[in-house]
Amino acid sequence: MRIAMWSGPRNLSTAMMYAFGNRADFAVWDEPFYAAYLKQTGSDHPMAAEIIAAHEADPAKVAARCIGSIPDEKPHFYMKHMPHHMIDGMPLDWAAACENIHLIRHPARVIASYAAKREQVTALDLGFKQQVDMFDKIGGVVIDSSDIRADPEEMLNLLCDVIGLDFDPAMLSWQAGPRDADGIWAKHWYNAVHQSTGFAGAEGPLPELTGRDAELLAETLPYYEQLEKEKI
Repeated sequence: MRIAMWSGPRNLSTAMMYAFGNRADFAVWDEPFYAAYLKQTGSDHPMAAEIIAAHEADPAKVAARCIGSIPDEKPHFYMKHMPHHMIDGMPLDWAAACENIHLIRHPARVIASYAAKREQVTALDLGFKQQVDMFDKIGGVVIDSSDIRADPEEMLNLLCDVIGLDFDPAMLSWQAGPRDADGIWAKHWYNAVHQSTGFAGAEGPLPELTGRDAELLAETLPYYEQLEKEKI
């Protein structure tokens, strides 16, 4: 089985990659198209030059690897993807060979978390519209990160059942620290998950946003609500 897990940033996506990566039967790949996205857009992301230098930046080669031999001869392959990396011209035909899962999180939480890591934030950076567009193109399963945090075992059991995969309790915990599969960008973005040994508990009240952050919330909330209606 090949899983393409689609999500925006600050969305439990790295913890989910660690959960699947903790299974003995899965290889994982961290944001395969990130370097290609940065090279083609010139987007001013933290560590952009390092990312392009360290990771494959040819989208055709990345796409071929998505459906090529699974690393370490594992039976299953988990790929952590971001819809906003798939700009016009990026190959997407490989996704037909995958179980496509769309991981969502309320934009108020995403905006508050993302703004702590990057000063200039736009709706395009958050990827909510692109995620809806991706879901419309390829379909798949929708799951909410808040539901996972509230009851990881129940929701991961449900997700595995929906996609026809046996649940493995190894998904519920992992050792603290970085992973070999982390992208080079991990040192900027993954501090919190590197300190974790499992999924964090249920989230509290939504953060109150003001100014530009509140405007971003108004712009992105309708897209989240559209996908929320589809969640398992």
